[in-house]
Amino acid sequence: MAAKSEQTRQKLAEVALRMFREIGFEKTTMRAIAAEAGVSAGNAYYYFESKDDLVHELYVQVQAEHAERAAGALDTTGGLAERLKAVLHAGLDVMAPYHRFGADFVATAIRPTSPVNPFSTASTPAREASLEIFRQAVDGARPAVSKKLRSDLPELLWLCYMGVTLFWVYDTSDGQQRTRRLVDGAAPLIARGLGLARVPGVGKVLDDVLNLSRSVRS
Repeated sequence: MAAKSEQTRQKLAEVALRMFREIGFEKTTMRAIAAEAGVSAGNAYYYFESKDDLVHELYVQVQAEHAERAAGALDTTGGLAERLKAVLHAGLDVMAPYHRFGADFVATAIRPTSPVNPFSTASTPAREASLEIFRQAVDGARPAVSKKLRSDLPELLWLCYMGVTLFWVYDTSDGQQRTRRLVDGAAPLIARGLGLARVPGVGKVLDDVLNLSRSVRS
């Protein structure tokens, strides 16, 4: 019984994500998802209370696929700039099929009470999975990242990734190439900037940035 229930839930999620890609978020209704999946509307609402919950399912799946792709890319890179580029490009690759309804996703995610909000309690598992990708990127970098930056850097990079994602959502260039150029240009700049942590004057500025970051997260 539990296995059949999980199969039904997975079927609904797969159908919803396919319809999001093919006809867009707004045109996809819970009733249409249920019909396409071969279940009653009541059954569909039993597993997912709204489209917001289905978008949350997408968010979870995207993070899992991002982690898988990033792991493979990180196996072949050493420097922080290259590792950061690999992680960010892997994320863009995974999100690419969903660009059509990216703005709808943002509209859903921006609400403080939405389960898709990346800062919400409901999104904690997906957020932690994404943070772990950046931890791996930082921890495996050679030369090693400064110790005083190592614990805070993954979350700061994740916040940068949120910014890149927002830029990607509204990027109308062919294949979102402007976002790709942003990643290719920003990753080396970030790595070089962090490399200045050992310079006394600059290191103090970075300390202030870290302290500010900690204060707003506590």
